[in-house]
Amino acid sequence: MAAQSTAREALLAGRALGLRYRLALPREAMRGQSGVRLGTQVGASLDFHDYRDYHPGDDLRHLDWNVYARSDKEIIKLFREEVSPHVDLVLDVTRSMGLEGTRKAEAALTLAAVFALAAENAHCSHAVWTAGTRVALLQGSRGDMAAWQVPAFDDRASPDEGLARFTAAWRRHGVRVFVSDLLWPAEPAAAVRRLADGAASLTVIQLLAQEEEAPALRGQHRFQDVESDEYLDVFADASACAGYEAALARHREGWSRACRGVGARFVTVTAEGLVDNGRLPALERCGLLEAE
Repeated sequence: MAAQSTAREALLAGRALGLRYRLALPREAMRGQSGVRLGTQVGASLDFHDYRDYHPGDDLRHLDWNVYARSDKEIIKLFREEVSPHVDLVLDVTRSMGLEGTRKAEAALTLAAVFALAAENAHCSHAVWTAGTRVALLQGSRGDMAAWQVPAFDDRASPDEGLARFTAAWRRHGVRVFVSDLLWPAEPAAAVRRLADGAASLTVIQLLAQEEEAPALRGQHRFQDVESDEYLDVFADASACAGYEAALARHREGWSRACRGVGARFVTVTAEGLVDNGRLPALERCGLLEAE
């Protein structure tokens, strides 16, 4: 992982970018804690929702006295709840995300900062979670990013392991974003179902380095698996590179298909090309971010 100073620079870059955006919230109402948006459950906002018969113990302030005067029926007015939208960002912190010689870790932190600011601009609360051996709340991430404990991107397990064991509550009916290179041998459908469970919307962002997108290596090379430390000797020629790119395309299609199956977005970005002229075009095009 990059030095702490580099990580902080990535967060500051994300803060500056995030000021230009607001999070695009789902069209359907979201349910949650008391706040600024109307939900679908009965609550205590001033927006009238429906009637039902009075039950002992109901708040008499909600009794419709006009109906009672006309019909002698005890009818309660129901109101829709007010809710505060919330964003949970889930960040892959395994060793492949901190691959030496790439900008993946910095790009992941920049994205985290962008979403935190864009959430605030959309009047949402937010939290950042790290995923590897376990899924855990990033210390300080519910507040200003100056207080965030920067992750080390050194976990050796795949996020799939942490997701499979995760039982703590992400905010139900909130927005969920998962950032990962997705370079781990998981069944995409199962992982996406876990990520999407209870969310109003899910976006899966595959973040790769340029050399992972289109390797230009030729000749004999020794590769090291950054998570297992195992080595593999490979002769890289045009045919081998074409085979790799085809396998990557199949892998992506598996994740894209799994996302479509639950109504989630699937977006691919390159760490070195994440920002274009001060914008995040891939995230604008998919409808996740809107310009302020």
